[in-house]
Amino acid sequence: MPSQAREASSDRPVATNRRARHEYEILETVEAGLVLRGTEVKSLRAGLVNFKDSYASVRNGEGWLLGCHISPYSHGTDANHVPERDRKLLLHKREISRLSGKISERGLTLVPLRLYFKDGRAKVELGLARGRKLHDKRSALREREVRREMDKTARAARRGAW
Repeated sequence: MPSQAREASSDRPVATNRRARHEYEILETVEAGLVLRGTEVKSLRAGLVNFKDSYASVRNGEGWLLGCHISPYSHGTDANHVPERDRKLLLHKREISRLSGKISERGLTLVPLRLYFKDGRAKVELGLARGRKLHDKRSALREREVRREMDKTARAARRGAW
């Protein structure tokens, strides 16, 4: 049992892409490693990352994370990293071929959902997603609001029963 508790605490979240869950319908998720430079790792540990407009793609049989902004490390030297460079994703060949097949389907894309450290290594959770239309976003907000109201009335009923 103690090893399970240690495993759960080793997933230290750095950043989450909350906007992706609103903009896209997430069909499945995949965990991938990242090829990073030393100053990028230090910036990630400080939480200096921005997922805005970032996505993942497959080029030449390799996975790449594009548009992810990792701010330069404040104590870095002239060897600091480029903030918006393309970063290679570490995935198995089978995963890459399966994902590239699904990406080639109409309207599917890979978006980063969260970035975290697992056993000291930087990982990114990618979501295979389909873009939502405006009316889908509105209905999702409406469903969330209805769920909140139902939870609120259930809590009030439980409070009254005690």
